[in-house]
Order: sequence, then C-alpha cells, then structure tokens
Amino acid sequence: MAQQRTKIKELLVSGTTGQSYTIKGWVRTKRESKNVVFFALNDGSVLQNIQVVADPAKTPEEVLRKISTGAALSVSGELVESQGKGQSVELVAQEIELLGEADPEKYPLQPKKHSLEFLREIAHLRMRTSTFSAIFRIRHAMTFAVHKFFNDKGFVNLHTPIITGSDAEGAGEMFRVTALDLDNLPRTEDGKIDYKEDFFEKETNLTVSGQLEGELGAMALGEIYTFGPTFRAENSNTSRHLAEFWMIEPEMAFVELEGNMDLAEEMLKYLIRYALENCKEDLDFLAARAAEEDKNKPQAERSEMGLLERLQFILENNFERVSYTEAIDILKDSKPNKKKKFNYLIEEWGADLQSEHERYLVEKHFKKPVILYNYPAAIKAFYMRRNEDGKTVRAMDILFPGIGEMVGGSQREERYEVLKERAAEMGIHEEDIWWYLETRKFGTAPHSGFGLGFERLMLFVTGMTNIRDVIPFPRFPGNAEF
Repeated sequence: MAQQRTKIKELLVSGTTGQSYTIKGWVRTKRESKNVVFFALNDGSVLQNIQVVADPAKTPEEVLRKISTGAALSVSGELVESQGKGQSVELVAQEIELLGEADPEKYPLQPKKHSLEFLREIAHLRMRTSTFSAIFRIRHAMTFAVHKFFNDKGFVNLHTPIITGSDAEGAGEMFRVTALDLDNLPRTEDGKIDYKEDFFEKETNLTVSGQLEGELGAMALGEIYTFGPTFRAENSNTSRHLAEFWMIEPEMAFVELEGNMDLAEEMLKYLIRYALENCKEDLDFLAARAAEEDKNKPQAERSEMGLLERLQFILENNFERVSYTEAIDILKDSKPNKKKKFNYLIEEWGADLQSEHERYLVEKHFKKPVILYNYPAAIKAFYMRRNEDGKTVRAMDILFPGIGEMVGGSQREERYEVLKERAAEMGIHEEDIWWYLETRKFGTAPHSGFGLGFERLMLFVTGMTNIRDVIPFPRFPGNAEF
C-alpha cells in the first residue's frame, strides 16, 4: 500500500527526523551537480518550500531530466536535519514519481522576479508564486474570520439574490441579465424592448448590493449578514475598481447609528487581529515585499508606516468619531487646502469628500482611524435616515490610512412616508421597491447596517496596491479572462 501523503506544512511543523514521508507538490527551483540534485517543492499549504535531495545514481535519468520548475512530483523519502542554510530539515528522496511535466522552454513562471502586470496576464498560474499564494491563504483566513465573527455574535448568514430587479444605490451602472435573443429582440408597439417576453418578465440585473434584501432579513431574524459577490458596470480602469467584487453587509434591527459604528469598529479590529495571529508567516513575507517596493518609490510617495505597523495602528487606536460638518471645517482650514495642494479643493459645506481628504484626516490631522457621520442628504443614498435638521442623514464612513473609505453605512430610514418621498426624489420608482417600502408599514423599527468591500480590506491587510491582485480572477473593463 502506498504511503499516505503528508502536507508540507505538517511536515515542517511536526515532522520527525529519521522517519519516512511522502509529499506531493510543484517544483519551484532545481540545481544539480555531479553527485547530488537539489530541488525545492511547494504544495500551497505553506509559504516555505521543502528542499528535496536526490542521488542521481538512485533516480532514473529520464525522471531527473524532466524535473524542472513547475513540474508536479510525488516524492517519498526520509526527513533529515539539513546541512545547508535556509532550512532546518530536508527530505532525502528514495522514490520520485513525475506526476506532470512543465516544459522549461514554455513555462512562464521561471525562478526570477516577475512584474505584477505580467502575472495578471497569467492569472491561471500566478497563485503558484510566493506572493500570490500568501495573498490567497490570507484571503481564506479573512473569509473564515468574517463568518466566525458574526456567527459568534449570533448573526444569521443570509444568502441574498445575485439576480435582482432593483438598483440598491439608485446609481445605475449595472450588468443586465437576459435570456432574450439579442439578434431578434421582441419589441413593444412603441419600439422599446419587450421585457415581458424575457425569462423573468421584467428588466433584471446583477446585484450591486445585498443590502435591501438584507434589511428584510433583519426585520425578521434580528441580526443578519450577507457575504457575497456584487457587480458594477462602471467603466473604470483604476487600481481601486473591479466589476465583480465581494461585499460583507450586516443589518441589525433595533440598532441606531452609534451601535452601527460600534459593531463596524469591533469587526475591523477583530479581522485584523485574526490576520496578525493566524497569518504571521505570510504577513511577514508580504511586509518585507512591501518595504522593498517602497524603497523604489520617490521619497514623497513612501509609506510612513510599514505593513505590520499599519495593522497594529488600527488595533492600538480608538476610532475618532467626527461629524461631516466638523471634518469640512478642518479640511477648509488645512494647509493643503489653503495652499491649493488638494486636487479637489474644499470650498463649502456639501462637498463630496475624496480619498485625498479622507487620508488627510486619518494620516495628518487625527493620526488614527476616523469615523465620519451625519453627511449631507444630497450626496447619500435614498435609504439613509434623515436627521431632524432636514439637511443631513445618519450615514457613517470609516476611514483608514493609505486606503481612505473602508466601510460605508447608515441608520436606515424606517418611516414609510419619509422613505417613499426620498425614493421619489432620487428617481426610484415605487413599483420597483414596493416590497422594501412595505416593511415600513408592518412593524417598522429603527435598524442599521453597513457594507465592507472585502477586496478593500484585503488591500489593507496584504499591503498590495492594486485591487486586481487580491482577488483570484479579476474582472474589469475589457477583461473576463480565466
């Protein structure tokens, strides 16, 4: 009977020297001399490779010749203390089976530095690199931590629809969903597309948010959260935008704005603490990588804090809570505004804050994470609860260093007439959200929630600078490859 496979992570943590093991993985590097062949094997379970030592006299020449970077192998042998530098143990091969060749002339991931742009073009292979294997192990850990946080607090995970007939934000830029024959579209008498002939008998699109349906869950189950894919057909090619991304959206009945802020701050600190405690090796690697990248930037663009310092910065500070009105006064009187250094100058109350303003508040003025609240109604969504002043809504955004907005949320408008009026002002048709409005007729209650873009969190935790590098297969204008 063949020996059972041991994962490399287990072998490095709890393997016993003098014992025999079978490992399987992909070759990262290979070097050989007349009497010995060394190759590094990695199976994705851990950042570190294990060095395999093979005796050319005991290994078929045909097998040795085909072992090259990228090849998949099964190796059985004895675990021994390593004689070389860089590893404490190594595996002396007794039997090597070639599971899959990788033509060294064609395999694109050779042992050298590759640009992130190049790696995006080979996203089907980039997870085999140290950088991306670290990122996606951390992504897994963060996914698990999100579910654990909410589960331990008694929240119910609600699967909200991916196909929807509503636009939660009222902002458009949605992907249409249709089963109609695009070469032979049915038309109404006035020449418009007849969606009555479509699969759902109405216009539908991919969801931009699970929030509206999440609120329905909260008004029955008390506290829910969604964690799923969302879609925006925004024609943007920046390093901060994706067409498909994942959102974490809790909704809570009987909670007002203050409690919403409390939960968001607690959640962010929990997730970052979880990463620091459970992803140490991968974070140390990415921190070193980020520091190296930083050295190549002009002095003015370099980060003031390293990756691990930024993560600790979140844990060590209570988030500063500041009203939008206070923030505008601070920004109007700031040096960058007075000296016209901001790209978007702050001239009056009501301005929509940009990332440069958010970062100034966090990094220069307060030197801690900031929660801004009570925004002008005119720049926020229809579902946010209007304050008694008639000008502002109970919205809140959480701002982080290097990123700007990390979380956006609000107390939701629970008053039927006010919500109906606000939706009409924003051009949202009552018939499209009749079910949402109706919850305000039957047992309405104060309730709140927020959204956290998972990839935004991943950018912060990993120190990467392009959002396309923290999701396995990025979707953006002109690209739906893989």
